[in-house]
Amino acid sequence: MAAYKFRVLLDTEKESEIFRDIVIDENDNFENFYHAIISSFRFQGDQMASFYISNDNWDKGHEISLMDMNYGDEAIDEIASVMSSAIIRNFIEADDQKIILVYDFMRMWIFLIELVEKTDAVVTTPQVALAIGMAPPEDSRATGVDDEEETFNHEEELLYDEEEEDDLGFDDYEDGYDDTYGNYNDYD
Repeated sequence: MAAYKFRVLLDTEKESEIFRDIVIDENDNFENFYHAIISSFRFQGDQMASFYISNDNWDKGHEISLMDMNYGDEAIDEIASVMSSAIIRNFIEADDQKIILVYDFMRMWIFLIELVEKTDAVVTTPQVALAIGMAPPEDSRATGVDDEEETFNHEEELLYDEEEEDDLGFDDYEDGYDDTYGNYNDYD
């Protein structure tokens, strides 16, 4: 039996590197690898995630998802694998195989994973061999709406409050409706 040592780098805006070296049996599955990665960075692990087999340019390739999201759709060109049944050694194509893990598709935590060594070590459960840097809190990443945009949207809501009349003093249209919507007088 053999084991793989992967370097898992958390892609952050910090100046310092934050990474973990994780050793895992080559016959283990991606779900156990996922849990080892997430727990090593002290994340909750309660969000959706997918691995993507990558090339040297870090392009996303074949997807290995946490859950089966295909729903029997035969129109999909390439059906994603599922972590629990995807064996790691079956996806290693190069000595320095690169893999991307996307965790929490709203906050978009990106982990860049590279195979750094194949060993003869016997590993029954994934192990963290090296931990460098402290990961930021899981909820610290922006969700795509910045504070300025949210402030603008809130101010816009205040400008168009339905209870207020517009600048010319009109607060309803002359369209034949009364305020209770019970009487339409278009043909009178």
